[in-house]
Amino acid sequence: MATRRVFLKNSALALFGAGVAPQWLARAAAGPGSRKILVAVLQRGAADGLNIVVPHGDKRYSELRPTIGIAREKVIDLDGFFGLHPQLEPLKPLYDAKQIAIVHATGSPDATRSHFDAQDYMESGTPGLKSTSDGWMNRALAHETNPSPLRAVSASGNLAKTLRGPQAAVAIGNMSDFQVRDRKMASEYQSMYAASSDARLQTAGRETFEALRMMESVRRANPTPENGAVYPRGRLGQSLRQVAQLVKGNVGLEAAFADMGGWDHHTNELPQMENQLREFGQALVAFQRDLGDRMEDVVVVTMSEFGRTARENGTRGTDHGHANVMFAMGGGVHGGRVAGRWPGLEAEQLYEGRDLAVTTDFRDVLGEIVTTHLGRTDLGTVFPGFRPGAAPGLFRG
Repeated sequence: MATRRVFLKNSALALFGAGVAPQWLARAAAGPGSRKILVAVLQRGAADGLNIVVPHGDKRYSELRPTIGIAREKVIDLDGFFGLHPQLEPLKPLYDAKQIAIVHATGSPDATRSHFDAQDYMESGTPGLKSTSDGWMNRALAHETNPSPLRAVSASGNLAKTLRGPQAAVAIGNMSDFQVRDRKMASEYQSMYAASSDARLQTAGRETFEALRMMESVRRANPTPENGAVYPRGRLGQSLRQVAQLVKGNVGLEAAFADMGGWDHHTNELPQMENQLREFGQALVAFQRDLGDRMEDVVVVTMSEFGRTARENGTRGTDHGHANVMFAMGGGVHGGRVAGRWPGLEAEQLYEGRDLAVTTDFRDVLGEIVTTHLGRTDLGTVFPGFRPGAAPGLFRG
């Protein structure tokens, strides 16, 4: 393994050019195959769930947010009590078609309001435990002796913690960067490692160039989105576009992670959220449309490290809170409803008198997806130390 790390470090820049994370160089190669796929999206910065899925039927909502609350007549009503932010109107047809489900008042049992700690806990799947070095998505992957080099992908410049661990995973910031820039040099590298007397170097070289060929094949086979899908230009849109290319490329993808920053709105929240939610909603819709029938094998789940204060602050924003909202869409998801127990917004119902209370542990949402969609029965391995509560019922019985 040490020899392989030396190969990765010394060869990555020569093969691919500067700026590409060497985690991409996978450690095993395998043929394509159809598998269940999980895509996790993290809204970094603590998105305001109360203004994303608005509890307009709770009279306290407008009282707590006289200037930043979404007016009831502007909310995209879902069930008479909850409604979507106006910028999420593109999601309404998916909701009506029962292809997207929402779980409100979700979050971590850990009460930290530190972005760094809360994101770390959400990616590791072990709230309150800082010593965890790997992530729940990596642990959700069954052990394979010969996995696809594109089995688990972090659609970012760095390998997200949730995908770190013993199972092979790669980071892809921009798919177009993953190509051989000097084919003569690449051929020389390939011959050199093939002729090596070290079996580990032979394997590393063979796997690296197999991964290169797979990525080049994906780029050529899926150059543009399908079914009229139009991805927004921002980071999330482009990340999901790349994930969709991998899904359509049948490269053995099982887990993908994407993130979107900029949700920490302490001041002037409304215009900032409009821009964020416009990209968020358009990206999800484009991904679903692009994949078409392939969505039967894919589940997308969204989350944010914690929510915001129920009451607006003095600068027309919100501060760090507790519970939030999660979305799930894709194969088998029982959509068209807002799941989870609503705790209420009265003073005595708020967590510490200021925040929406958590009634569904985020691991109960993720755990149901892992067991029902991915088929993992050993949930204690994926979320060590966790005692599951009531599942939100995301899937059809």
